[in-house]
Amino acid sequence: MHCLFGLVLGQKDLSRAGDLFSLDDSEIEGCLSEALEQIKVISSSPDYQTNDNDQAVVEICITRITTAIRETESIEKHGKALIALWESCLEYNLKPSGKDEDTPHAKIASDIMSCILQNYNRPPIMALAVPVAVKFLQRGNKELCRNMSSYLSLAAISKVDLLAEHTGTIVKSVLQGKEYQNCSVLISSLRPYMMLPHMQLQYISYNFIYRSVYLYCYTSVKHNRCVFCFWLLIESCYVFEWKEGNGKIGS
Repeated sequence: MHCLFGLVLGQKDLSRAGDLFSLDDSEIEGCLSEALEQIKVISSSPDYQTNDNDQAVVEICITRITTAIRETESIEKHGKALIALWESCLEYNLKPSGKDEDTPHAKIASDIMSCILQNYNRPPIMALAVPVAVKFLQRGNKELCRNMSSYLSLAAISKVDLLAEHTGTIVKSVLQGKEYQNCSVLISSLRPYMMLPHMQLQYISYNFIYRSVYLYCYTSVKHNRCVFCFWLLIESCYVFEWKEGNGKIGS
């Protein structure tokens, strides 16, 4: 590891953390995975969530690392370590502790997310990232979920096979009525496999009041899971209508 990274992370020295930006990207590129592993150790410590100094050090170091990865185009080299740190955030509470105030691990997840998912056109990275990304959809952080959904929609368009096996998780997120952005992920993941005419499903219920979901569906014997999840979504809407007694379904 570069000596300055070693000093900042080893001693959690906030006073020297800013000096990392004076280093050339090529000078530190070789040690980024090791630095990410050290950040994971720090962020997993019992007192991390209450230690402002450690949080500030981690935030600065992650910003420096993700910048270097982008500039040196070394995501495929350091992607595994970056995604491992990202996934470790799922072990902690991600729901905002106050009004628009993210938890420490939600901040880490947010800072890392764009660096990983902006590479939606790189299948090797998406193969590692998508299984982790979909887990964030049901963790109660609306802003994180909203941004995640946008990237996953792009990933679905670029390489739909990566999302097909996770359609069930996406459907659950839609059915919870919390994040409508996930509808676009669902549509993108289903569209290539379906061959029915365009359908508009419009209904009013407790969780879906004055919302419209536009679905494009094409059947395929090779992708029964996607088709099943699509019909699960349609069926659930009818269930909501009958239970609420005041909904509408029309085209």
